[in-house]
Amino acid sequence: MRTKIIAGNWKMNKTFEEANGLINEIAKGIANKDFNNKEVVLCPPFLYSEMAADFADDYNFSVGVQNISQYPLGAYTGEISAEMVRSVGVQYAIIGHSERRSYFNETDDILSRKVDKALENDLTPIFCCGEHLDVRKGEKHFKVVGEQLAEGLFYLDKEDISRVVVAYEPVWAIGTGETATPEQAQEMHEFIRNQLSNKYGKNIASEVSILYGGSVKPSNAHELFIQPDIDGGLIGGASLKSKDFLQIVEAMNDE
Repeated sequence: MRTKIIAGNWKMNKTFEEANGLINEIAKGIANKDFNNKEVVLCPPFLYSEMAADFADDYNFSVGVQNISQYPLGAYTGEISAEMVRSVGVQYAIIGHSERRSYFNETDDILSRKVDKALENDLTPIFCCGEHLDVRKGEKHFKVVGEQLAEGLFYLDKEDISRVVVAYEPVWAIGTGETATPEQAQEMHEFIRNQLSNKYGKNIASEVSILYGGSVKPSNAHELFIQPDIDGGLIGGASLKSKDFLQIVEAMNDE
């Protein structure tokens, strides 16, 4: 049975004091809950990952980072390696978020190397894929997402692909207040699972968690999470408010 996951991507937000408070509020809000094959992941900025990991030792959540370097330890000024984040107790790494692809020109080759570094260091990649509005309007969204999966992930063998989480993020629905309808989201998630099945077989495809990442809010979380191929969410803005994030976690528990 595949794992249901709610991952909070804080992006570049919160001071140290604010981060400390938010982690504490979320940690207390999920303490002693029995998730039963479900998982909460907090992905704060790098600076706060060790602090989050210290909380996670005593509370019911895991910690991820929003990016890792494609390089190993070495002379790469300003970079942070998979080895470094794993050493402070991090378990997940977001790879290929649309903002990294767009603002930092991360290519499929770079992303595949980051996936390799994550897996080599026992980090679970949360591999992001998704289309821009013009692609959606041009009805090329399946083609684009299929290519992102093929170039960024489908060189992996069966053992490694089973260690990856996929996150579908329609770029036109990130930070815009727009959200794909549950039917639109399910359609793409089903496509992604079929692509996995075609490449690796139905058994492996059925075990890979596929998250939805496009303006998930307390008001729409339940309708998204009851879809058969949506296994949780990669949450942006709503993860910065403990009340909203905890309500989304509850929506995962209710489905």
